Formats: sequence, C-alpha cells, structure tokens
Amino acid sequence: IFDLRPFKDKAGITEQDVAKRLMDYGFHAPTVSFPVPGTLMVEPTESEPRAELDRFCEAMLAIRSEIEDIAEGRSDRTDNVLRNAPHTADDVAVPDSEWSHPYSRERAAFPLPFVRANKYWPPVGRIDNTKGDRNLICSCPPLDAYADES
Repeated sequence: IFDLRPFKDKAGITEQDVAKRLMDYGFHAPTVSFPVPGTLMVEPTESEPRAELDRFCEAMLAIRSEIEDIAEGRSDRTDNVLRNAPHTADDVAVPDSEWSHPYSRERAAFPLPFVRANKYWPPVGRIDNTKGDRNLICSCPPLDAYADES
C-alpha cells in the first residue's frame, strides 16, 4: 500500500491523480483508497516478469518527480500532467494553437522512453468518478426484451 496522503497538502495531488497518470505510462490504474483512504494498493502477480516490475518502478519514480516539480513550483499546481491525466490521442493531437497546457505533448503522452514502444492510448480522459458512481446509466435492454418468444 502506497500512502499518497502527504502529497495532497504538499502539491495538491491525490491518489486519483497518480492512478490516472499511471495510464499515461501504460499501466492499469491500481486499486485506490482501499483498504486505506488516500492510498494505492499495488498487487503484482507472481507471473509478472522482472522487466515489467522494473518498468512500473520507473514509472512510479517518474511520477514522484512530477509531484516534486509541482511542490517546488516548477509545474503549475492546477494545470499539470497529473491533474489532467490520462491524456488521450485526441488530447495530444490537437493543433498547436489549441494546446493550452504549460507542459509539452511529449511529456503528456510519452513520459518515459519505454512508453513510446508500446503506447496504450486511454479511450477517454478524466471523468468525475464520484458523479459516475452516483449517476449510474444502464445501457442494458429491459428485462422483457429477454423474454422467450417461442
């Protein structure tokens, strides 16, 4: 369990920001705030190769550096790679005149060299998790559509 709570006061960064940024590095977001609020629970399986674990460690160290950039004022506290993650292909493919962030597209989409070789593009950007949890939309057909018509 990685305790990220100190980063909220220090840089305005939450466990959600780190989880979403991991997607830009090509990793599925880990469990957040369970069993402890403000944390990430990372559980690699025994079948993960050493190289993959090393990539994950590189990503976490890079994210820690991004947090430090925010805390020390080198990156904007509200418009930064963590608060805007994940970055979709549509996000970074806008014309130069429409790119409004103080950081580069390269930093958004390809934060470490290994990402370029096997880039995973999240299909959607950041969503409001709480709103989604409280406003469920079911796209399932009604139950009577499953009635046996024979």
